[in-house]
Amino acid sequence: MRRARSPLLLLVLSLLLPVAWMVKHENFKTCDQSGFCKRNRQYADTAASTSGWKAPYSLDPATIVVKNGQLTGTILKTVGSDTVRLPLTISFLESGSARVTIDEEKRLSGDIELRHDSKARKERYNEAGQYALVDGLGLNTKATLCSTAEKGTTVVGYGVGEKNDAFEAVIHHAPFSVEFKRHGTTQVQLNKHGLLNVEHWRPKVEKAVPEVPEGETAPPPKPQEEGEDESTWWEETFGGNTDTKPRGPESIALDISFPGYSHVYGIPEHASSMDLKQTRGGDGNYNEPYRLYNADVFEYELDSPMTLYGSIPFMQAHRKNSTVGVFWLNGAETWVDIVKKTTGSNPLSLGTKAVTDTQTHWISESGQLDVFVFLGPHPEDVVRSYGELTGYTAMPQEFAIAYHQCRWNYVSDADVIDVDRKMDKYQIPYDVIWLDIEYTDGKKYFTWDPLTFVKPEEMTAHLAKRDRKLVTIIDPHIKNTDNYPVVDELKSKGLATKNKDGDIYEGWCWPGSSHWIDCFNPAAITWWKGLFKYDKFKGTAPNTFIWNDMNEPSVFNGPETTMPKDNLHYGNWEHRDVHNINGMTFQNATYQALLARNKAEEKNPRRPFVLTRAFFPGSQRLGAMWTGDNLAEWSHLAAALPMILNQGISGYPFAGADVGGFFGNPSKELLTRWYQAGAFYPFFRGHAHIDTRRREPYLAGEPYTGIITEALRLRYALLPAWYTAFHTAATTGAPIVRPNFYVHPDDEAGFALDDQLYLGDTGLLVKPVVHEGADSVDIYLADDTSYYDYADYTVYQGKGSHKVPAPLEKLPVLMRAGHIFPRRDRPRRSSALMRGDPYTLVVVLGKGGAEGELYVDDGETFEFQLGAYIHRKFVYEAEGERLSSADVGTKGKGTDRYVKGMEKVRVERIVLVGVPAGWKSGTVKVTEGGKNWEAEVSVVKGGKGRADTAVVRDPGVAIGRDWEVVFG
Repeated sequence: MRRARSPLLLLVLSLLLPVAWMVKHENFKTCDQSGFCKRNRQYADTAASTSGWKAPYSLDPATIVVKNGQLTGTILKTVGSDTVRLPLTISFLESGSARVTIDEEKRLSGDIELRHDSKARKERYNEAGQYALVDGLGLNTKATLCSTAEKGTTVVGYGVGEKNDAFEAVIHHAPFSVEFKRHGTTQVQLNKHGLLNVEHWRPKVEKAVPEVPEGETAPPPKPQEEGEDESTWWEETFGGNTDTKPRGPESIALDISFPGYSHVYGIPEHASSMDLKQTRGGDGNYNEPYRLYNADVFEYELDSPMTLYGSIPFMQAHRKNSTVGVFWLNGAETWVDIVKKTTGSNPLSLGTKAVTDTQTHWISESGQLDVFVFLGPHPEDVVRSYGELTGYTAMPQEFAIAYHQCRWNYVSDADVIDVDRKMDKYQIPYDVIWLDIEYTDGKKYFTWDPLTFVKPEEMTAHLAKRDRKLVTIIDPHIKNTDNYPVVDELKSKGLATKNKDGDIYEGWCWPGSSHWIDCFNPAAITWWKGLFKYDKFKGTAPNTFIWNDMNEPSVFNGPETTMPKDNLHYGNWEHRDVHNINGMTFQNATYQALLARNKAEEKNPRRPFVLTRAFFPGSQRLGAMWTGDNLAEWSHLAAALPMILNQGISGYPFAGADVGGFFGNPSKELLTRWYQAGAFYPFFRGHAHIDTRRREPYLAGEPYTGIITEALRLRYALLPAWYTAFHTAATTGAPIVRPNFYVHPDDEAGFALDDQLYLGDTGLLVKPVVHEGADSVDIYLADDTSYYDYADYTVYQGKGSHKVPAPLEKLPVLMRAGHIFPRRDRPRRSSALMRGDPYTLVVVLGKGGAEGELYVDDGETFEFQLGAYIHRKFVYEAEGERLSSADVGTKGKGTDRYVKGMEKVRVERIVLVGVPAGWKSGTVKVTEGGKNWEAEVSVVKGGKGRADTAVVRDPGVAIGRDWEVVFG
């Protein structure tokens, strides 16, 4: 996010923080420096290199019970002459998904002893689902124990629909493994390579340390178990901090294989390609596993598996016309290795096609093993199933998907008002202006600097008159200082995170000495909600919303710039158990607080807007995220889209990147190109570091200001299409911006493509310019359908790459035939001023016609949940040459009132692209509500490779009613 400015804090932090602006690798662990990761990688190496190696885990057949959609049993881990009992549950869900959990009997029953007189919980952490899961857990009671001729296996048939037999789980008893099949073909395998490893509890045995003669080196410690390294079992030191590990070693690991799949995606957040790379070395591969451990990574590097700010342990595997997925539900530090094995590629084997299997190895430090398996078969099936479990993205207020203007920092309330007025002066549309931490009084949240933000009420009122919003930053660290009621209450009510001894934890962040609110505690959420009430957070108003940053949590003097793992949270769970969940709990507390700011608003509350930096599965229910502290470099512009696309297919589609780059000063060309790209980010915000030059769009000068303004106006014109795409995401889990493989799941050549996007179901295909000096781009078309240039209707057709002109003033956007999308073409200064504007429908004709949708509601409240919305489907039938509008919404008690309020909102234009050559200007027949009339249509010949178009001006139809326009 930022670097501190006060002299005292700079002096203190100079010993703690990097001086140069670049990631300091020594501040973050590698797998070899993370004891449990190193141990499990060594375990995998031992399994692969030992002849006749046999996994020590078997399912006791005498314990197997299949009942009411679940299989239960006990896995036995053989350790020398001892046996460790591991309860197993496989749940077959109504959605067609399956859930596999493995726990540890001794820890589950509390039959263990903790070291150091620790107050931590004894059992493995089992509450991640309370935060991540919301639905989709209903059991499929029709799941059937199938007969099998094979010994040593149990087969359960399950699935969806009447037959309920599409899927099978084949459970092998010894060694334990599970095959998940679809229509008889294995799609996902658990423990195929025997890497299941549950580090069971054992007491620490103090060993005598042999004396080492002077000048000699002590021999390495002997492992207690084969393949394990005991040196990090009981404590671990990194960056000057010692983790006391009161429960000893407790990691879990499992190999998950995808036979026949060569492409895997997901497990954000990483500054890497969407198509995940191998992690065991080799040309173009990584040597480190992908790491999931939410961290404040200063100036992160690109093309790296290094951890970043958020974690979603959800992976999809894709091959031609088949997608499957797994969700590893664990909130602790996690590493994922990926290896791909190709067989059958011998050129002498005529007719034999090479087959690639992707093998993954998942390793978490603590918690129970809890993994969901999704068998698809389509990308939308996997994403929908994941969304049923963790929730779909929240339906935002309309302003939230418009343009946000931000920097660290607007220096005063007068500065905010001046920027607002200049945006209007230059006719640059925007909806939200943001305040970073400098608005506070000495880094104390819920206060205003008395010298610079003297009249915050007047500032918010000024913005409200122009239908604009204010976002202020609130972070989870609370300044530890005198005469600050917020920290006094945090202490007195016992609502802060505690250290390993049970005392309030103190660390350093922006304010200096700080304490951290523990939002796992329900009482802390109740208290937090009270702080946002208008009479408490004075100066805020209904148009004020919140930015949650630094919620990994970031602790400047902590190990890896975060909290010690042996800190304690509510319920005495260690921080190691919940680290990746922590940021989501803080965002949730803020979300709840915005719903409870005023009693009068509680009857009809506005939808909250909360931006977060740290996230976990379920965070999508609460608001937007962004990709953190990027750089004003072309490479970071190029990296943003793969990261955003990966977020979308991983269930968190409301994603964006800092336009212009947070650190550094972009050239005017780079800034312009970034605004063009940002116009197609779901979350669209310009942001900059405090030490950068001011870069509001009106400061760029011509031609740059004009080009940036056109990019912003394009975003605003397409807001109806964006809002419709958000509604689809909020009801089906579908990504808002989509990669090629999602739209064209049979196009093998495009499976790794991540530098262009499709906007929802609109058929709009966008390829941002991400290279300096470029005046064209190569857009890849995955099919033989016609595509038309958005600006001049140039026709592109034919599967493969097509060169599209892209001078500085142009963002390459193509329209795919067969689609209809809505626009609002009247330029306005904010989205709220567009709500009564008429619509334009763009009909891009295909051979079979065209289809599209429009969803619209009040853009603010939750009234849409009562049916207060309009949802229309538009269909153009090529055979009858007619365009129709039909209601596809579900009527509720709020429907009639809302539709009546929208009855004057009309369609002012219908633009048809790619009309037949024989069309001529004239009239069309219009029917609505039993009435008939004619409207004028003008046909324009394209010529020189451009499509013919037709425009119906003012057809006289209402957006909320059924109607038909006949062109023949």
